[in-house]
Amino acid sequence: MAIRVYNSLSRVKEDFKPLHEGWVGIYVCGPTVYDWTHLGHARTYVAFDAIIRWLEYRGYRVFYVQNITDVGHLTEAGEDKVVGRALRERVEPMALVEFYMREYFRDMDALGVRRPDISPRATGHIIDMIEAIKQLIEKGYAYEVDGNVFFDVSKFTDYGKLSRVRIEEMIAGARIDVHPGKRDPRDFALWKKASIDYPLKWVSPWGYGFPGWHIECTVMAMKYLGEQIDIHGGAVDLIFPHHENEIAQAEALTGRKPFVKYWMHTGLLTVNGEKMAKSLGNYIRVRDILEKYSPAAVRLFILSAHYRSTLDYREEKLNEAESNMKRLMNSLARIEEAKIEKASDKPASSEERQILSELYRLSNSFDESMDDDFNTAEALSFLFEISRTINKLVDLPSINKPILNEAESILKSKLRILGLPDTPPRREASSKLVEALIDIIIDIRNEARRRKDYATADEIRRRLALIGVKLEDLPGKTIWRIEGGY
Repeated sequence: MAIRVYNSLSRVKEDFKPLHEGWVGIYVCGPTVYDWTHLGHARTYVAFDAIIRWLEYRGYRVFYVQNITDVGHLTEAGEDKVVGRALRERVEPMALVEFYMREYFRDMDALGVRRPDISPRATGHIIDMIEAIKQLIEKGYAYEVDGNVFFDVSKFTDYGKLSRVRIEEMIAGARIDVHPGKRDPRDFALWKKASIDYPLKWVSPWGYGFPGWHIECTVMAMKYLGEQIDIHGGAVDLIFPHHENEIAQAEALTGRKPFVKYWMHTGLLTVNGEKMAKSLGNYIRVRDILEKYSPAAVRLFILSAHYRSTLDYREEKLNEAESNMKRLMNSLARIEEAKIEKASDKPASSEERQILSELYRLSNSFDESMDDDFNTAEALSFLFEISRTINKLVDLPSINKPILNEAESILKSKLRILGLPDTPPRREASSKLVEALIDIIIDIRNEARRRKDYATADEIRRRLALIGVKLEDLPGKTIWRIEGGY
């Protein structure tokens, strides 16, 4: 079955055929690193991590670019998010960026999100952006006003083809008060003029300034993936104006269409049915949620919804995800126990062969779900069925070893595809359990001494000493203490 991808541009599912056979170039809009990583970020990056893992499983070589925005992303009031935060905290903007960028990667690492092949920073590509802006001016798609450069939307006839936003809606949403020199309120900034004392500025043909947010991604995507790329992704709220503007810039620069073959967007994250926002007090940082739930449970929760759907955060859903992860890990642990206690080279019974056949069917259904626009929610339902079916297998009094190994391979491969743990956690022994075990060993040693089996008693003492447990025989009892060792 061919992979089918929902294209936000065509708004239908399409057969996935990359521009170059066997090779996929993907660009996903990365974070603006001025604050902590929140669950909305995690929703997008975990989803695309699973998408990339599936493409690789299907044999594609994937080259993944995810940018770091460290300048140019303005608030609705026209303030650069990095500069504004840096000024309020009285720190250097790049010091702020370094801190939050490192913390972002730390949070993503914790969630099992593999790092991109390249994480280009906007500030490292200013020269490339200036050259692109110069070309847009030369081609008649941009104009300069008092040190600012704007993209002339009227010159790009396809503007709006991704978002399908009506012209009057574009005008209503435009910040027309930012600069009176715009020819059209829909025009957007490619370069912003900056004063001599502005913290983040660069010299350009139009004077001191800094790039607009939209030109950054266009330039970095084309620099590392070419004039046309296979997949461009991000959250759904980036469709307009960010991704719409990226298309206009790229296709105006190169004359090649489409700039992106498949546009993919993740749905929004809500909290108890409300949009997550600091102003509502429901803003959830990744590191805060990881203090309450395991990274695997958070990842499972995110993947429990199709990447295009709205994901609603509720405590009960995280609790359910934690329980489901424990069930999956329990199946893996039971396989390990069965290998020791029940597995043999005996011929497979008809019941075992039937269970294996069911596992193959469920495995194929899992694959078909992932091929159908990376439907992790449906794939997970089949993963849980695989787990339940394996439990039936290990409940048998004896098990054919090759069938048990194949069952384990199926479960582990599906877990790895979704970026979930494929080995059960090792339980830490409690102090009470350790004490009880040592007391049992001492009882066995004392029984050997009563039988005058002093060789066994001495060997037990010696081996306990090797792991730091020292015995002392007193009248009528033996006491112990731990000295070093393990």
